[in-house]
Amino acid sequence: MGHRLAARRVLDLTELAEEPWVGAEPPGPCRSLVHDACEAAGFRPAVTVDGADYLTAQGFVAAGLGVSLLPELGLIQRHPGVTVHRVRGPEPVRTLHAAVREGAWGQPVLGAMVEALRSAAEAAGGRGSVP
Repeated sequence: MGHRLAARRVLDLTELAEEPWVGAEPPGPCRSLVHDACEAAGFRPAVTVDGADYLTAQGFVAAGLGVSLLPELGLIQRHPGVTVHRVRGPEPVRTLHAAVREGAWGQPVLGAMVEALRSAAEAAGGRGSVP
């Protein structure tokens, strides 16, 4: 039998408040983003198991050990036993920055890399803005 919310396309983050959680990354800015979004929704996630990476976390979720929040880029290789949903209220958003050494910006490979990042962000529904 599947999860009670598996058939839904979009979930309010508060609907996951009582669920066991699977951590998907080591402590740092990405994990903080998830915890901050949960706290803004009025709860603290009860992490029952930590995955070392997105694939491991998906395996734990597929095994029924909990729910997890992953960035779209973390779902490039999707575990067949996992259903994916958008969350809102709030929707966690992360910002990626490209740092380029001064004087190197004119190199074609750097411009191509930044354009590829911008295109990937736009395809994922992000703003993809680069100053």
